Amino acid sequence: LSRRQRQMCIRDRIIGGNECMVREYKDLCTSYKCRAKVFPKMQGSLKNKIGNPDLLVLFTNTMSHKMLHCALSETKGGETVIARSHSSSISALRNILDEHAS
Repeated sequence: LSRRQRQMCIRDRIIGGNECMVREYKDLCTSYKCRAKVFPKMQGSLKNKIGNPDLLVLFTNTMSHKMLHCALSETKGGETVIARSHSSSISALRNILDEHAS
């Protein structure tokens, strides 16, 4: 990410993960000065809700192939950084944010 993006609030999207941990994901992202939207399961209009985030986190173990392809096609051609993790734990998200948002 550029210096300007690091100084600003990073917009990120989290696709997949556990529904019961949505609040923890958002709280962790807030501590890294990120505004997160979390989509733990496929929603009818997920295609229109992803937008153009700075960082897209994909928890691949807890998402369907359809959801993965939808998320990747929405960000194709943009400047979105895509981070994939097989684990959907808080420590996995912390490692991703340490690498991309600090």
